Amino acid sequence: MTIKEQIGIEIPEILLPVEGIDLSKWAVIACDQFTSQPDYWQQVADLVGESPSTLHMILPEVWLEDEGLDERIQHTQDAMRAYLSEGIFKAFKGLVLVERTVGERTRQGLMIALDLEAYDYNKGSQTLIRATEGTILERIPPRIRIRKDAPLELPHILVLYDDPHHSVLSNVLAHKENLPVCYDFELMMGSGHLTGRLVEDPAMIEQVLSALAGLADPQAFEDKYHLPANQRPLLFAMGDGNHSLATAKAIWEEIKPQVGMQHPARYALVEIENLHDPALEFEPIHRLLFNLPGNIKEALQAWFGKRIIFNKIDNLDELLQEVDSMASLHHHFALITTDGFEHIEIKQPDCNLPVGSLQAFLDAYLKENRQVKIDYVHGSDVLKRLATQPGNAGFYLPAMDKKVLFKTVILDGALPRKTFSMGEAHEKRFYMECRKIR
Repeated sequence: MTIKEQIGIEIPEILLPVEGIDLSKWAVIACDQFTSQPDYWQQVADLVGESPSTLHMILPEVWLEDEGLDERIQHTQDAMRAYLSEGIFKAFKGLVLVERTVGERTRQGLMIALDLEAYDYNKGSQTLIRATEGTILERIPPRIRIRKDAPLELPHILVLYDDPHHSVLSNVLAHKENLPVCYDFELMMGSGHLTGRLVEDPAMIEQVLSALAGLADPQAFEDKYHLPANQRPLLFAMGDGNHSLATAKAIWEEIKPQVGMQHPARYALVEIENLHDPALEFEPIHRLLFNLPGNIKEALQAWFGKRIIFNKIDNLDELLQEVDSMASLHHHFALITTDGFEHIEIKQPDCNLPVGSLQAFLDAYLKENRQVKIDYVHGSDVLKRLATQPGNAGFYLPAMDKKVLFKTVILDGALPRKTFSMGEAHEKRFYMECRKIR
């Protein structure tokens, strides 16, 4: 077994746009962002126009429930085929060192292909690659329709590895200035700067693989997390794009008997990032409800009983700061409605994280109130604006400490869905690189 097979990766052939393409129009943000803000996506469409762009090869999820979905999906696949036939891409085999700057912070990652044979999104899995949140199975079929007949994949998937000594990227970064630059430009809509450098040197790639293999060594893994011997190593944990990787897995399992094990769809192109990158911050994902039938406080009181405490606070910014600063065995979050702002405390919680307590209530509430819709939003500004509209309600949650992620997934399985976000919406990964999957 080769080292690549041991750690569940492949060195991909990556497609990038040829010189002359306007990269500020080519790259667009992940399709699952700004799902409650169709005006954002309309601005993107107006900016891009008919220029070559990843926008034409994806389906923003804000349009998933609109009429003409089949035509939109067909358009994405037609655009892929047209770009392939028109010579818009150039190809190379290797890795890409990705640097994403937003404000004063620059995150660094590597583009690599993960082996879907080493991935299982089911809770309690013991594979090298695992989900960090519960996978919502009903969200996979529409994504399958988009990917199934597509000749290309465009990843917005970010996958984490736990490398406190920065062994994986150290050699690459030491020689960064000597690596050929393949893109370097400002992203649209105030989303920062993106730089990519090619990593093609076999010795440098081998060093990356060896460092990843060291993280997956069973004894090192056991020593790092102080685990019982029956725990199998976890090397890669999902950061963003869990359902996209789950879709790739579902399609691979479906076609594998017909195409054999050497098919390109066995792999998925992703960006891997070190959990300990100082520029990587975990942001909470807030909950936004629409079309409420009545007083949400009464439903919360009925669900939690004597364990819930409401404290009305007039100043919203003070309330959010209070939720963020709480250190307690109890769970704390904020409720925002047209009636005002409430600090909510849950005593004797059944879950490890505040998001778990809230999501258990929301799952039951949505099941009983089918007309209510939910969205998961990044950042407090959108939450404040939409939650204070009639018929809506917003829940503001505190951030999760990123240092507990791997051990929590190892011991407890997947976290409650939408527990954390790697940055706010405008900081999410932009589509840039492509790879053939057919």
